[in-house]
Amino acid sequence: MGQKIKAAREQKGYTQEQLAERLNLSVQHVSVIERGVKAPKLETFIKIANELDVNADFLLSDQLAVSAQLEASELYDRMRAVSDREKERILKVVRVLVDMAEV
Repeated sequence: MGQKIKAAREQKGYTQEQLAERLNLSVQHVSVIERGVKAPKLETFIKIANELDVNADFLLSDQLAVSAQLEASELYDRMRAVSDREKERILKVVRVLVDMAEV
């Protein structure tokens, strides 16, 4: 989970110091979480997910059995950054792939 938090933080462009400040945590606490030394409390976990704009499934996917639903959640998170025009193009491709899989 810590590596996913770190990746999401870096994707957001935050330093550990910036994330710690936004969450009202110490930099050391953020570092401990990212290194996987200690899991965050539930309240802190929710704050991290909200601040980094990722869902809990994404952060927990290494802790849980990976399923199609978790993968769909990851795709949903990634699609939020795509323009509406690109979303429509991607959806068309996905529809074709699903149709091919059903044959």
